Amino acid sequence: MSLHYYLSIFPTEALIASQLKPEQFGAYMATGSKKGSAEQIIFIETEGDFGTDFDWGYAGKKCVAHPNGNPKHSVYLSVYRTLEKIPLDKLGNMYLTTKDGRVLLLKKDDYRESINGRNYYIYQELCPVSPVIASIQDPEDFSRDITDPEQKIYMPKIVFADMKVPDFDNPEHTGNIGSMYDNKGAHVLNCIASVTGDKGKKNKTVDRSHVESFSFQVIGNAVYIGDGKSLLEYKMLSIDEIKKTNYDWGRSALLY
Repeated sequence: MSLHYYLSIFPTEALIASQLKPEQFGAYMATGSKKGSAEQIIFIETEGDFGTDFDWGYAGKKCVAHPNGNPKHSVYLSVYRTLEKIPLDKLGNMYLTTKDGRVLLLKKDDYRESINGRNYYIYQELCPVSPVIASIQDPEDFSRDITDPEQKIYMPKIVFADMKVPDFDNPEHTGNIGSMYDNKGAHVLNCIASVTGDKGKKNKTVDRSHVESFSFQVIGNAVYIGDGKSLLEYKMLSIDEIKKTNYDWGRSALLY
C-alpha cells in the first residue's frame, strides 16, 4: 500500500501519514471509527521526505498495514506550527470534507486576479489563526501584508477563504450561505465602512474566534495559501459544476 501525507488545515493543524487515498482519508477523518463523531475537514495532500522538520522514517515504520491487511488510517507527525514548515511547492490538491464524509477536490493553481465586483472583501482565516476580516486588499495583497515580517504581528504562512457576502438590503436574495452572518448585519456593515472609508484602514476584524460558524456554503471565489512570495489558489467550483460532478457532496454541504 502506498503512503500518503496530508496537511490538515481545518479545524486542526496537523501533518498526518496514512495509507488511505484522499477520499477514504476524508471520510475517516470526518466520521471517525466511532458513532457520533462528525465534523467538516479541510486537508491538502502533500509530498513527503523533504527537510528535517518531520520524522519521515517514523512515518514509514508506523504507517503500515494491520496484521489482517487493513490499511493504517493515520499516524500523526506534527500538530503544532505545521503549515509554516511545509514549502508551498510541496502542497498538492485540497479536499473539502463534509460531516458525513463526502469529499470535494479543489485543484491547486497559482493565484489569478480576483475581481468580485465590490470594493472590499470578507476573509475567513483558517490556519494557523481563524478570525474573520473585512479588507480592501485583494487576496494577493492581503496575503503579502499578513506574512510581512516587517509588520509588528505577522505569520510565516496563511490559509484563508474569500467569503460570499449577503445582500444586506435584501437578505432573502442571497441564497443559502449558512449562519455566518446571522444577527451580525449591522456589525459587518460597520466593519466594511471602516475599511472603505477615508481613514486609510486596510483591514478590520469582524469576528475573532467564531470559526464554528464557517461552512463550505460561504466560500466565494477560492481558498488561498500564501507565504508573502507566492500565493496558491484553490478555486471553488460553481454550484452547477458541483451538481454535475459531485451532486451528493453539494447536498451534504447544504449548497442546495
